[in-house]
Amino acid sequence: MLNSTGPLKKKKTTDSIKEEGNDALCQAYAYVTLYKLFIFNRTASKSFSQMDHFAFLLAILQVYKALCEETLWDTMVSLAENMTLECVYPFMDNLTQAEWIKIVGKQEQSMAVFHPTLGVVIQKPYENKVHFLNSAMALHDMTLSFNNASEADVGTYYCLFLTFPQGSWQKTIQVVQSDSFETQLRDYSNVVSSPGHVTLTYVFQMNGTVQQVTWERIQPHQIDLLMRCNLSRGTSWSRYRKQIVTNCTQGLRSTFIIIPNATASDSGFYRCNVTFSTGQNETFLRRLTITDEKASNQDAIAVAGGTVSFLFVILIVTITVIFYMRRRRRQKNVPVKNSSDTQNKTGTKERTVFYKSRSKPQ
Repeated sequence: MLNSTGPLKKKKTTDSIKEEGNDALCQAYAYVTLYKLFIFNRTASKSFSQMDHFAFLLAILQVYKALCEETLWDTMVSLAENMTLECVYPFMDNLTQAEWIKIVGKQEQSMAVFHPTLGVVIQKPYENKVHFLNSAMALHDMTLSFNNASEADVGTYYCLFLTFPQGSWQKTIQVVQSDSFETQLRDYSNVVSSPGHVTLTYVFQMNGTVQQVTWERIQPHQIDLLMRCNLSRGTSWSRYRKQIVTNCTQGLRSTFIIIPNATASDSGFYRCNVTFSTGQNETFLRRLTITDEKASNQDAIAVAGGTVSFLFVILIVTITVIFYMRRRRRQKNVPVKNSSDTQNKTGTKERTVFYKSRSKPQ
């Protein structure tokens, strides 16, 4: 059930953490190949000379070395107590069954099986340890969630999709000891983009024939292989949850990837690794920030609402001040008028009394 197509060539700049993660699959492939070669050797031994046997032995060792230099993972995940192994089928075929398998030594151990009609079966060693995270909401999302993961869960896993009409599709995930994959990232350029189709481009700096190009997305807890391009064959290969668009033809002097329907969740570090036929390597690192359109709209609405509220408050305060000033003026004018009227009334009364007193007979 192992996938023998599209192995990823291990880069000389790859950390030792990746080297440790490939042992199980490397040995599995190597043992199968060596066994086949051994049977062939036994069958043809009668016609082989001693020199032929020696040359054949060297060939076997060379095959083993080549196989063990392969990097056979699509995603590398850092061990965590509550970790998730993401597996999303990127096409629209109908799902007939999905299964999670762990490589234990030379054997394959079934962990969990999902069937759209018959439901979920979790094998006994993993009954209280794993569960499908999103299968009830999306049949193409078979992400596996771990509870209380430990060092015993370090190793190689793969999810297998059986679909119609395309057939089988699988993704290999390597779980390694806890580490942060972003700690060693240096000398990167920043790119800010709005949501939508996002293009990342890199122009090769060194001259020479390019043999291989890979693009990776690096997060604190995992590294995803976005695309591997073998320029000698002109073929590209990817198991990423989105269908990455790229260029992969001989004679390239630059490379690009298009991330379809990118959102804020696609923000992060993206690394391009270029391998030349001379064995030299070139690495390019870019930090992508995709603005959240909804958040931006909400911020704009909040700013606009705040501005309107502020202007409304100013208007209310202005009206209040004008009303208060007018009232104060009225209060000052009213007492003065009353005092004048009182004086006039008093003078009239006095005059009236005076005239009466003069007209009174003696």
